Amino acid sequence: MGLPTLEFSDSFLDSPDFRERLKCHEIELERTNKFIKELIKDGNTLITALKNLSAAVQKFSQSLQEFQFECIGDAETDDEVNIAQSFKEFSQLLNTVEEERRRLIQNADDVLITPLEKFRKEQIGAAKEGKKKFDKETEKYYSTLERHLNLSSKKKESYLQEADTQIDKERQLFYDASLEYVFKIQEVQEKKKFEFVEPLLAFLQGLFTFYHEGYELAHELEPYKQQLQFNLQNTRNNFVSTKQEVEKLMKRIRSADQDYKPPGQWTMEGFLYIQEKRPLGCTWTRHYCTYDKGGKTFTMSNTENKSAGKQVLKSCIRRKTDSIDKRFCFDVEVAERHGVMTLQALSESNRRLWLEAMDGKEPVRNSACFSLKYSLCSGCRLARLFLVFVSQEKKDNNTRTEIFITGINTMGLYRIGGVNSKVQKLMTTECFFSDDQNYRVCAVHALVHKLPEKNKEMLELLIKHLVTVSTQSQFNLMTVSNLGVIFGPTLMRSQEETVAAMMNIKFQNIVVEILIENFDKVSLCLAMYSCEAEHSHELSFPQGAHFSNVYPSVEPGWLQATYEGKTGLIPENYVVFL
Repeated sequence: MGLPTLEFSDSFLDSPDFRERLKCHEIELERTNKFIKELIKDGNTLITALKNLSAAVQKFSQSLQEFQFECIGDAETDDEVNIAQSFKEFSQLLNTVEEERRRLIQNADDVLITPLEKFRKEQIGAAKEGKKKFDKETEKYYSTLERHLNLSSKKKESYLQEADTQIDKERQLFYDASLEYVFKIQEVQEKKKFEFVEPLLAFLQGLFTFYHEGYELAHELEPYKQQLQFNLQNTRNNFVSTKQEVEKLMKRIRSADQDYKPPGQWTMEGFLYIQEKRPLGCTWTRHYCTYDKGGKTFTMSNTENKSAGKQVLKSCIRRKTDSIDKRFCFDVEVAERHGVMTLQALSESNRRLWLEAMDGKEPVRNSACFSLKYSLCSGCRLARLFLVFVSQEKKDNNTRTEIFITGINTMGLYRIGGVNSKVQKLMTTECFFSDDQNYRVCAVHALVHKLPEKNKEMLELLIKHLVTVSTQSQFNLMTVSNLGVIFGPTLMRSQEETVAAMMNIKFQNIVVEILIENFDKVSLCLAMYSCEAEHSHELSFPQGAHFSNVYPSVEPGWLQATYEGKTGLIPENYVVFL
């Protein structure tokens, strides 16, 4: 299981779960930092102590053998797998050279030590500075928030407005520090995959070429080095494209309202202050609360992450300002608890979100007036929108024909995106991580032929054009990999704009690469000979038959395919891909 994804929207909620996931990244970052320092120390020992060269190389090799990459997400691309495996490959090469006991190190400081120091100081150092700022702003914000929430509602309005303005500023500073820290710490985790490995690759290349045996090993290493450089470049390209999307998402989240409700499994969640009665008065304790509107379940967890369990909501009513010496309060009643609980939201707009989620009601005195006002306002807005739409429709008969007659029942008439769960399932399906390239091609082939005919025709035109472009890559530099980076996010963009979805852009790029590289195969399958089925799970077909949805079968020598609406097995040596 890799490192958990950190969503920018979680910075607004600042939940205990978010803090735990952030801690996982901090632990991994510190582990990486310690490893770099140790690697630099080992490299210097290797340079300065030739008489202890054998022991130093052995320790250095062992360090590489033991280190494990941790990537964000649950799945890895082939490039990432090869990059992660590269340390073990390097370790084996070092052991081979150590057996010959001949070593020579030149320019190791420039190609190994300096880049690692630079990465540690500039990247990891920047992340640590971001943590200091984040911790400082966290402490400052919550302490200021508690003082703010303790302000009496009987204070002068001007004083309260000034206090509200001040807490808004502190909240924004806290959000900015949190967003920047989340962005930086994930950026370092991603960049280490190539900025970490490249110095080691250069160091090994220099080490081997200065000895005859080393030169021979370097010669044997050449194909692997080229493949690894290709993997590194692909990973770098994927990083650049993903970083741009993530930065755009961060900016959109930053510009959103402070009480923006991000998509999640709960109808509403966030911190609330709970009034707890004591013999000598009452106290207000901060809890992280969640509410599921479907099941009407309400949960509370305090700062020590102790949950009070799920409770069924019975009612929710806004607390009148003159009935309590606190602002932003509302009362809830749950089935599992006798009496009413008084809760305090973080702001007036935050209280409105909770009331909306819980179907909250106004105090009895004002409820009828409020409902009527709301209904009238909503009705006016709806009427205005309808009039604008109808008046536009009357001007254009073609619009009326297409929208009101032909497409009125079409799902997603104005907007439909890829369902995130289905995109995730496609990206993580087994066919994209099997060592068998033919299996991947067959799987993509089957998916392509499940597309509607018009979509399939458009895809064929696009991929055919991209094949033509890639054949001129020596001039236009548009390699298959570069084209995948460009068109992957465009063709397979997820409906949800989250960091987790954007981290899967690299898999979307791979699918486009497969389509381009295997354009001649991702088409119909043709029968070279006729065949008569001998069993019910086999297909009968004439010579020249065309098959779709072709997959490798678990039975050797057979394929699973669809012909004339029936799916079954066909002999592999009877057919060819068009």
